[in-house]
Amino acid sequence: MSDDLFNSEVKITEKQNDEDNLDDEGAEQEVFEKNFVPHYLPTYRIRIKLYPLPIILVVIFAGLLSYLTYIQAGIRIDGGYVSEEELGAFGGLLNGIIFTSIAVISAFIVIFLIKKLGLNVLKYLFSFTIGFISFFLSWFFGEILIYLIFIQLPPSNIIISLYYAITQFELPFFAAIISIYLTYKYLKFRSINSKNFIILYISLLTGASLGVIMPLWTSLSILIGISLWDIFAVFYRRGPIRQMFDIASQNDEDLSNVEIEDRVKSGKAVYDTSKIEIGIGDLIFYSLLTSTALIHSTNLLVMVVTSTAIIFGTGITLMGLKKNRILPGLPISIFLGIATMLISWYVISII
Repeated sequence: MSDDLFNSEVKITEKQNDEDNLDDEGAEQEVFEKNFVPHYLPTYRIRIKLYPLPIILVVIFAGLLSYLTYIQAGIRIDGGYVSEEELGAFGGLLNGIIFTSIAVISAFIVIFLIKKLGLNVLKYLFSFTIGFISFFLSWFFGEILIYLIFIQLPPSNIIISLYYAITQFELPFFAAIISIYLTYKYLKFRSINSKNFIILYISLLTGASLGVIMPLWTSLSILIGISLWDIFAVFYRRGPIRQMFDIASQNDEDLSNVEIEDRVKSGKAVYDTSKIEIGIGDLIFYSLLTSTALIHSTNLLVMVVTSTAIIFGTGITLMGLKKNRILPGLPISIFLGIATMLISWYVISII
C-alpha cells in the first residue's frame, strides 16, 4: 500500500480565540501545529523547504542501480503475472489490476490487525518488512555491482574463485548484517536521521528492483492504479490510510480532529506546514517511475524531466496541506510524471 502520510498528528498550539474575533474580517487565523506521526510509521521527516532533497536522492540512486542492472548487466526478469510479450499493453493492464488489488487487500488486512492487536503491531510489521527487503535486495544489487567490477578483470581461476567466494558467502553475510542493523535501528528509533536513512535506503532499493523486473506497461498500470487507490484510501472516511492516521492521532486535546478540520474548512484556522513527512510508498513509486523512464528510454534527459515533473507535482500537493490534514502524495506527481515521460520520450525519438 502507498504509505503517504505527509501530515502528522495535530495538536493545538494557540489558545482558541474568541468566536467573535474569529468571525471578524481580517482576524488572524488559528494555527494548528502538526505533531510528527508515530515513529513506527515509515515516513521521511523533513522541513517543507527541503522537500525535493529525499526525492532527488532516491531517484538518482534508484535510477543508477536500475540502469546498471538492466542495461549494463543485462538482467531481464519478467515480474508480471501476465506476459507483456504475448499480450502487450493489455497484459500490462492486467498486471496493474492484479498488483493494485493485492495492495488494496493488504491495506485492509493491516487495518484489521491494528484494530485487533493495537498500533504496536505496525512497529513489528514494518520492522520485519524492512529487514526482509534490505537482506534480499542488498544481496541482489550487491551481486550486480560485484559482477560489473569482476567482468573488467582479466579472467583466471583465481578471479573466478574469488568472485564466487564473495557472492556466495561473504555477500550474504554482509547483507544479513545490514538487515539486522537496520531492523534494530528502526525498532529502537534513537535518531530521526537514522530513520530517514533507512526510509531512503529501502525506497531506492525497492523502486530500482521494481523498475528492473516490471515491464513498461505493467509499471505504468501499477503507478496509475496505486495512485487512484491512494485517493480513495486518503479521502474516504473508511479508507485504510485515513483510518490508520486517525487511530494513530487519537489524543486528549481540547478539540477532536473533526472539530479541527471543520475550523480549517471554515477558514478560521490553518495547519502549520513548516515540517512534513513523506511516506515510504511515495518515494518507492517516484523511484519506480524514474527508473522506468531511464531504462526503457535509455535517455538520461527523459529521466531528468520526469523527476522534475514529480518534484513539481509534489510541490503542488504540499500547497494544499494548509487546508488538509492529510493528502495523497502520489496522484498529482505520478500523473504529471507519466505525462512528462511519454511526451519527452516521444519528442526525443523523433528529433
